[in-house]
Amino acid sequence: MFSSRVPRELGPNRLTRAVERVRAAGRTLLDLTLTNPTAAGIEYPASLPGALAERAAGRYDPRPLGLPGARAAVAGDYARRGIEMPPDRIALTASTSEAYSVLFKLLCEPSGDAAMVPVPSYPLFDHLTRLDGVTPIAYRLEYHGRWIVDMDTVDAGWTGRVRAVLAVSPNNPTGSTLTGAELDGLARRCAERDAALIVDEVFADYPLTSAPVAPGFSRTHGAAAPCLTFRLGGLSKSAGLPQVKLGWIGVDGPDALVRGALDRLELICDTYLSVATPVQAAAPRLIDEGAAVRQRILERVRTNYESLRALSAAYPSVELLHGDAGWSAVLRVASTRSEEDLALELLEQDGVLVHPGFFFDFPHESFLVASLLPEPPVFFEAIRRVLERVHV
Repeated sequence: MFSSRVPRELGPNRLTRAVERVRAAGRTLLDLTLTNPTAAGIEYPASLPGALAERAAGRYDPRPLGLPGARAAVAGDYARRGIEMPPDRIALTASTSEAYSVLFKLLCEPSGDAAMVPVPSYPLFDHLTRLDGVTPIAYRLEYHGRWIVDMDTVDAGWTGRVRAVLAVSPNNPTGSTLTGAELDGLARRCAERDAALIVDEVFADYPLTSAPVAPGFSRTHGAAAPCLTFRLGGLSKSAGLPQVKLGWIGVDGPDALVRGALDRLELICDTYLSVATPVQAAAPRLIDEGAAVRQRILERVRTNYESLRALSAAYPSVELLHGDAGWSAVLRVASTRSEEDLALELLEQDGVLVHPGFFFDFPHESFLVASLLPEPPVFFEAIRRVLERVHV
């Protein structure tokens, strides 16, 4: 599935060892790999922790797909984005990662069935599929001024054992969103070939410009998904609350397929009952009060993205690749040394930690991925050092 330019096991481990050496020496690092909003200097409402002490949390009332109040709150959050998703079509999970595992159990037989996954993308998919005995088959995103789905690689990689197509919109780390034509193309293939479409939308609340992320299929706009479709979200990104562990699956598509999927989902979720009662009881408040956190994160990533655009414009050998939304930005730099060597130089000589492109399976040299979450002064200085290091 992945390129062989640098083994995926070697790169991160070598960089991790180097980070440990640098920190052991007492040096301060400017971290452009930061993905934890709770460690990014974002101000959180003081009342948020108290939401987990709701009286309803003291009574255990196991519901396989989640407590009605929590599912209704999630439905309201979908409505905020212009998406009609009835509460009875929502299943709660402890995280988006768990949602993937639940869906692989729902859709796939282990040791044979496959799921198509986009690359470049976050490497977690390789682990998630294999842990459930599912074979990952890559399809490519290609960059031509913007990232697009290479449908030829979808068709070339498709086998009779493909049961699901994973689509991440906005993608991590490319920041690309699916166009209507791309979404239709993937959904049509799934409908024709008896597969499901899994759309990960966790970064949908973070457009890098004033243009909002399009909701895609939505019954509100008369465009229900033509295939069995699962939409993934969670508090980790939408409210900047990775520590409270609440994700969700919205089920869409033809009614008969949706009913069958929900029946099977109920059995799977009932087997684990993994979502804690306190977070379910608190969900309405967390979603409501998390809006303030979401706005602060949005302002942060937009500020840093604009700063990056302005800084990189002064370095003709560096290209900031277009992104639509998310918490990351991608730089294409001159291939004067390997990405791994460049990342190590930045770490050891400039005190900047950044992800090399091979970590996300970019197809060739040389790409760097920078988080947009750090505090603006830190981000500015870190990017300045990166640009000075890579320019030719």
